[in-house]
Amino acid sequence: MTQPDSHEGTVSARIGPTGYRVEIDAGRHSIIADEPNEAGGTDEGLTPYDLILASLGACTAMTLRMYADRKKWPLEGVVVRLHHGRSHAADEQQCENRPVRLDQIERTLEITGPLTHEQRVKLAEIAERCPVHRTLDAGVRITTRLSATGAVVDSPSASG
Repeated sequence: MTQPDSHEGTVSARIGPTGYRVEIDAGRHSIIADEPNEAGGTDEGLTPYDLILASLGACTAMTLRMYADRKKWPLEGVVVRLHHGRSHAADEQQCENRPVRLDQIERTLEITGPLTHEQRVKLAEIAERCPVHRTLDAGVRITTRLSATGAVVDSPSASG
């Protein structure tokens, strides 16, 4: 495993007293997130769900490039198209009480270059192994801490 850059995995997001425009910093890089006008934002940046899709798309493309380079395959380019949606399904355990909402991401790969059919199929399989895909697929445990005047305080327990 490679040693991550000092800023990898550390991101800050700041919002002001009004609106939904958020300034995001990751090391020396900055981007803007916002909501569209119809949702009360100013549409100055990607939505939070666009950012998730962008992360998956970037990681997928990078993973395919790394794999093809290692194999010395003639991959000329990859376009990853992503769509996020929600479907509703009956929860098998509690179908009478409440429906379950399932988030779904559809990913389409456009792979260019003089590759064989077998190489293209293998690249599609490798896309399933990109680190962001694996993280999203496995689920993430999120721990929230409250920082007040420089002191960090753990958030109250939901069960307490």
